[in-house]
This record gives sequence, C-alpha cells and structure tokens, in this order.
Amino acid sequence: MAKQERIILADPDIHGRTNVKAMLSRADFLVIGEAEDGITALKMIRDRQPDLVLADTALPGLNGFELAGIVHDDHLAPVIVMSNLFGRDLPARLREVRASGFLEKPVEITSLLSVVEVALTHYEEVMELERQVAKLKDELETRKVVERAKGVLMSSLGLSEAEAFRRIQKQSMNRRLSMRAVAEAIILAHNV
Repeated sequence: MAKQERIILADPDIHGRTNVKAMLSRADFLVIGEAEDGITALKMIRDRQPDLVLADTALPGLNGFELAGIVHDDHLAPVIVMSNLFGRDLPARLREVRASGFLEKPVEITSLLSVVEVALTHYEEVMELERQVAKLKDELETRKVVERAKGVLMSSLGLSEAEAFRRIQKQSMNRRLSMRAVAEAIILAHNV
C-alpha cells in the first residue's frame, strides 16, 4: 500500500478549507488538521508533523509567508502558499520564505494536485541532498581528526603514517569504537 501523504490546511476561510480538503481527500491525501490562524497552524504542524502544509497568506496572527518561513527554517514540511491576490512582489516573497509552491485562490483541482505533487517530490529531493551533505561533512571531520591523531602518533612514537593508521584502526576494532572516537582519545591523551 502506498503512503498516504498527511496535510495540514491553514486558511481563515472555512469554505475555502472545506473545498480544498474535499479535493485532497478525493485525490487520496489525508488532511490531518485544519487551522484558522497561523499560530494554531504552527502548533499543529509541530505536533502532527505533516508531509505538507497549505497556508493562506491572509492568516491572522502569523500570516502564510511568516508561517512558511518558520516551517522551512525548522525543516518541518514543505509549504504551499495560497492567495487570491497576486502582486508584483509575490514571487520575491515566495522565494524569501522558501515556499514550495503557490496556488491562486479559488483553488482548482488540476493546479492543486500538480503543485502538491511537485512540492512533495522537490522537498524529498532537497531533504535527501541535505542528508548527504551532513554525511559528507561528518566523514570529512572524521578524516581530519584521524589525520591529526596519526600526526600525534607519528611524532610521539616515531611511527610511519601507515603504522599510525593501522594502530588507530586496530584500537577501533579491539575496543569496538569508531575510528573517530579513538582518534579523538589519542589527541586528548596527548593534550594536542
């Protein structure tokens, strides 16, 4: 069974929310929450961890742009902003808050479904890239620490680079610790 994406709707207009919810439900999306204002929407997003948020720009308390910015900065979910106003500054505002899409109100089902699918796909790709970047940063930091520990062993014990590496590797296996943990212990023990 395919995953059913979970969506939160934030719109002060109950009729708009009802229409969008009906369209999403017919397309097999699960609306897990509805909010009339931005503060309630943000609390709901943090509590329920949706896959997607649809937010009107005219939300009281915390408008849709502010909500989108916070949700993006906290890596909570992609946000599609909805509005019945389209001004010249709208594209810049959407970029500024890193919105995942825009829907003009009243929302039509074809545009809703295509924007939702693109937003979900794009967000997952971005999150995967961020995971890869974090992994690469960790690997680079580990490599730096191991290199530094090898230098400590080479200078303090007169070992070759290969011997120093093997010693770190052997300690890692014997103690069932990561090479980074062993290297950090060597550096700490030699007060470097």
